[in-house]
Amino acid sequence: MSNNKKNWYQRHIDSMNFGQRLADSVAAGMGSWRFIIIQTLIVALWMALNVVAFIGHWDPYPYILLNLLFSTQAAYAAPIIMMAQNRQNERDRAQANEDFRTNVEAKKEIEELQLRLNAIEVDKLDRILALLEKMDKE
Repeated sequence: MSNNKKNWYQRHIDSMNFGQRLADSVAAGMGSWRFIIIQTLIVALWMALNVVAFIGHWDPYPYILLNLLFSTQAAYAAPIIMMAQNRQNERDRAQANEDFRTNVEAKKEIEELQLRLNAIEVDKLDRILALLEKMDKE
């Protein structure tokens, strides 16, 4: 497909590099119910195993290792999500520009149609007047 046949979204997707695609995928995954449910199950399992472990509590209450893991996850997640949001802003701007261009073209076409309709109306009125004049002469 040639570049001029693609819509703005396809051109935007094609312009993204691997890191941008990865950041968008990670942000989409972390912003889903699936991620929340899986993370909740892991946390519940982590806590349950540390409560019932008879030998070797690897992270006893207050779960400092778990908090460290969450802090590390947040430290990486925040900039990745911000990168994805920045690209969403770019997509929104691209869509707005494309919508504006389309609206300008549509406005030009509508103005041309109005001119044609006015010309047809004037032509019809001229014909009607000519017929009326012809009828008056008869």
